[in-house]
Formats: sequence, C-alpha cells, structure tokens
Amino acid sequence: MTGIDFIVFKGSSDGKIVQSKTHKESIKSDEVLIKVTHAGLCGTDMHHRTSDIVLGHEGIGLVQQVGSQVTRFKVGDRAGWGYLHGSCGHCDECLNANEMFCPDRSIYAASNTDQGAFASHAVWKADFLYHIPDAISSSDAAPLMCAGATVFNAIYLYNIRPTDRVGVVGIGGLGHLAIQFAAKMGCEVVVFSGTESKREEAKSLGATEFYATKGASKLEIGRPIKHLLVTTSQLPDWNLFFPIMAPNAIIYPMTVSGENLSVPHRPLVSRGLGIQGSLCASRGVHVKMLRFAAIHGIKPITQEFPLTTEGIEEAMTELDKGEVRYRAVLVAEH
Repeated sequence: MTGIDFIVFKGSSDGKIVQSKTHKESIKSDEVLIKVTHAGLCGTDMHHRTSDIVLGHEGIGLVQQVGSQVTRFKVGDRAGWGYLHGSCGHCDECLNANEMFCPDRSIYAASNTDQGAFASHAVWKADFLYHIPDAISSSDAAPLMCAGATVFNAIYLYNIRPTDRVGVVGIGGLGHLAIQFAAKMGCEVVVFSGTESKREEAKSLGATEFYATKGASKLEIGRPIKHLLVTTSQLPDWNLFFPIMAPNAIIYPMTVSGENLSVPHRPLVSRGLGIQGSLCASRGVHVKMLRFAAIHGIKPITQEFPLTTEGIEEAMTELDKGEVRYRAVLVAEH
C-alpha cells in the first residue's frame, strides 16, 4: 500500500487548532497503521498548542494494516501508544528495560511531529504499541497511556510497598489515578486537596485519609508520609509538607512545570529526604500497568469531546479553566 494520507490536528503560533494532512509513502516492515478511535488530552498537549506539530500522545485505535515483519498485531486488534515512540535498542538504558531514558529516544513533541493521537490515523513501530486488555474500554484506556503510566511508574519503579503510607497531593488528572493504583497495591493512601469538596470522592477512590490544605499553617496527620506523589499543576507549599514526611521519605514531583523546584534545604538534609524525578513508564512497566488496571478495575474519570477542531479547542478551554473532571477524551466521529 502506498500513498497513505490522513487528517491530523496541529497547534499553531496563536494557539488555534489547525486541521491538516500528513502523507506517508507506505508503512515499513516493522510498522502498523492505526485508525484512531480515542485520544486523551494531557496537560503536555497544552504546552505544545502553540507549536507547529501534531498534538496528542494518548492514542487508542484499531489496526488497519501491519508491516511484513510484524507478528504481534493483526488487522482489527485494538492498540494504544503513549509518550515513547522508539529507542535505539542497544544502549545501557535500553538493555536495562529503561528505554524511556535512551539518549536516542523518540518521544512526543521531539520526534515524529507530523503525527500524533489527534488525527484520523497514525503509523507507529509495532514494538512501541500496546495491546489493550478486553476489560478496559478504549475511552478508559486513552488516559492510561500517559497519566496512568506516569503515576504507576513512580509507584512500581521506585519500590513503593503495600505497607507504606503514601501521600497524594491533588485530585485531578494524575491524582485520581494515583489514589486508585496506590490503594489497590495495598498502600495506606493519604490525600491532600485544597478544600473539603473532594473528600467523599477521594474516599470512594481508595483514600484512607483526607486533609484540606487551603489556609492551613500546619498539617496534623498522625503517622508521617513515606512517599509523597505531587500531582498538582502548581507546586505546593513545601513548608506544609516537609514536617509530615518520615525520615528518608521520597517526594515525587509528577507534573510538568516551568518553575524552578525550590525546597527548604535544612530539613531535606537533616532528615535524609529525597526528591525523585519520574517520567512515563518504559514498555515493560507500561504493560504491567495495563494488566494491573484490568485486573483491579482501575478506571479514569473522563469527559468525552469530539475529535474535531472544535472538540479539541473546547476540551482545551475546559482543561485550561480547570473544569475537566478529570481527563478529557476525544472520540473520533464514525
């Protein structure tokens, strides 16, 4: 098959979403052509809406064609992809199943910018696509491709244990999934939110405790926190949180921010606290995340919008206003 043309939705210098077309001469032997059915909207897409690139990196769709060497997928299979599109396969990071940090990695907004999840179709290497478990709907699967993989990666990769007391700051796109994953792993999940409005929702997602932080000068929570997942778009007041951290506790700043990370120096040193950067999962952990979500019924809370220029702009406007609860999913019109 030659001359594959498909619709894509790009950012632009003024932030407007522009419909365009991408052309592929053919699919390579190790590639798969996917018809996009669902695409999640992530905060990272908001950062790139003023760039001349195809947006979206939480893609779910149906396989329409496979390259001659592809054996893992067949026509009609559901497949998904996330932040990572490729890696060299032979560096230390790749050989240690840590290809997200491959120096030659292909990732969203830096590589393959002529295609993305906001599109009618996409062509990706089969080795960087994921089978979607039957127990997970395509709409629910889309946010798991980045948001789910991000929070699960921190919990799994850095050995958060079932006996640990885990704090989650914020109940939003990342936070509501972090609560579910940590709770289903058997952790004691302590949730911090600005106001009392989300207390019952936090408890229904698996929180064992809930604390409102707005206007607080001190937090009284009983036993200290061993791991703190910070999922808010704005960094918190560290002077509130450092006193409730256990010795040698780890803090995970999980959202993208243009700010410098500034923390109190003395308590960091004197109590042996650590700050751990974490990104989306590499492939092995990503697969485990999908299996875990399927087994334990972990689902994002979503709002659906049409996968059109107008639908994308509406979803982005709602997200910018902080009114999406909690992940926007764009659904292709059939």
